[in-house]
Amino acid sequence: MLALALLLLVPGPPADGQSGNPFGGRRLYVDPYSPARVQAQQWARSRPADAALMRRIGDQPQAIWLGDWMRDVRRETDALMSRITAAGALPVFVAYNIPHRDCGLYSAGGSRSGDAYRRWSRDLAAAIRRRPAVVILEPDGLAAIECLPFRMQDERYVLMREAVQALKAAGASVYIDAGNANWQQPGEMANRLRKAGIELADGFALNVSNFHATRVNIAYGERLSAMVGGKHFVIDTSRNGRGAAVERVWCNARNQALGTAPTAQTGHPLVDAFLWIKTPGQSDGVCNGGPRAGQWWAEYALELGKMAEALGSALPR
Repeated sequence: MLALALLLLVPGPPADGQSGNPFGGRRLYVDPYSPARVQAQQWARSRPADAALMRRIGDQPQAIWLGDWMRDVRRETDALMSRITAAGALPVFVAYNIPHRDCGLYSAGGSRSGDAYRRWSRDLAAAIRRRPAVVILEPDGLAAIECLPFRMQDERYVLMREAVQALKAAGASVYIDAGNANWQQPGEMANRLRKAGIELADGFALNVSNFHATRVNIAYGERLSAMVGGKHFVIDTSRNGRGAAVERVWCNARNQALGTAPTAQTGHPLVDAFLWIKTPGQSDGVCNGGPRAGQWWAEYALELGKMAEALGSALPR
């Protein structure tokens, strides 16, 4: 029997209010089997203080990443949707399967062809089946698109636009990833977002898996929003508690901290939510002492938590 899911009520306007914020008044899912929760149990006797901090990390809702490691995205996502919605929560997924993902770097992979990605996107949409869900679409897919030859860039724009259409038709709220405040200039990113179908989406996502300060991303997001029809955005705050620029050592950057816990009470009319999109403790790749990309690295998660406490931003107990 599945353990009862933990839920977090996200403060915000009512779901039927005027803001159109899909997070308003909704609950976000806290996975009782997340790596942090499992780690806390394993450390309960041998490292009780660390276990307590790890438990608080695990008590925060975090996005669920979907990609080519799944054998059957439709079946597995449908199961996730059923579990989360039955608990009265709002699923937040990250679609991460674009062909030539991560330009062949640490997180290389993705669908083998454009047609394969079309099938994958349709299967993902079919799994949602008009049940409320949020999808963050293809981190770095647009911000790093110049690594591809022009023909493949054109294909990527078409694939992402088609994915937005399919997901919206299935009832999902879609935020297209737009990199971070210190990557592409707003005008260039706005152009890329338009090619990828931003007018069809709910908005865009910033700072996914990165460390830049929330205030910096808000300023960038305001400029970008003004160029794409006033679209709203979400910000990944999972590792930006220090807010230090770390572009030269982005991969598993050290001396970083957990950021603001997930909430829709952002204090900004354009920012729909602060989210933990990146899983704190999930490695960026074999760099700075980390394991392969996507693997759990408990000591790094603990480092993020301890730094947050040192900065006076301890997680709720």
